[in-house]
Amino acid sequence: MEKTSWRSGQASTDLSIYDNSWWNPGPKWKIILWFLVSSVTINSYLPLPVSVKKWILTLFGAKIGKGLAIKPAVNIKFPWLLTIGDYVWIGEHVWIDNLAPVTIGNHVCISQGVILETGNHNYRSRTFDLFIKPIDLEDGVWLGVKSIVCPGASCASHSILTAGSVATRPLEAYGIYQGNPAVWVKKREIA
Repeated sequence: MEKTSWRSGQASTDLSIYDNSWWNPGPKWKIILWFLVSSVTINSYLPLPVSVKKWILTLFGAKIGKGLAIKPAVNIKFPWLLTIGDYVWIGEHVWIDNLAPVTIGNHVCISQGVILETGNHNYRSRTFDLFIKPIDLEDGVWLGVKSIVCPGASCASHSILTAGSVATRPLEAYGIYQGNPAVWVKKREIA
């Protein structure tokens, strides 16, 4: 039976036929084990040394360079889809929802409450299909507090996404972006 909205002839969303069976992030045992381990180590306030957090993340497949700084209560969906360069800072309450690969370059600062979102839904589809796109944060990127990077909205070298801003498309190198959706404001100058 075709579902219609209150407007005659308009199709409506039908979540009963939603199917994302094409997407497979890894074996169920690994996903369950990661959620159990991360809830008491990475996504918690347990005062573990960064070296222990790094070891746990690499044990689950993350590729991490030297000099990582990672604060408490960081939520990483799948560490085996995460690559982190050298001297990266990850703030408290960062949410890396990496349904697709996330690559973080060197000397990147990800401030508190930032969301890296690699998945979304096609609102034009009756079945509200899932789509995923990777995120790449190149060297020197700074993501301001509570900013959001949407699927495929990678950030080029030394770009800045200001506090509370939402990147819905790629950011150019050395650009400072602000707003929702984020727009170019000015060029980043480094002395």
